[in-house]
Amino acid sequence: MHDAPDAERYEIRDGDRLLGLAAYRRRGEEVVFTHTEVDPHAEGSGLGSTLVRGALDDVRSRGLRAVPHCSFVRGWIERHPEYRDLVARDS
Repeated sequence: MHDAPDAERYEIRDGDRLLGLAAYRRRGEEVVFTHTEVDPHAEGSGLGSTLVRGALDDVRSRGLRAVPHCSFVRGWIERHPEYRDLVARDS
């Protein structure tokens, strides 16, 4: 998993093949997650969870806040309370 800031998304790749992405917009000290997508052939493999965990760990390491507009990211945070402290208050 890595951040691709020029594309405004976190990505998981297998070589040149994009397997998943978590799109975002930066808004000051917030990372607004807008959409998460995983290759249909990789669905059910946990790839989406790996992607979101990595993205949120990166947000935490940068001292930023997350705004989970994406339903996948929002649901993931609800299931992992140890990440709730990252959510911006107005989300």
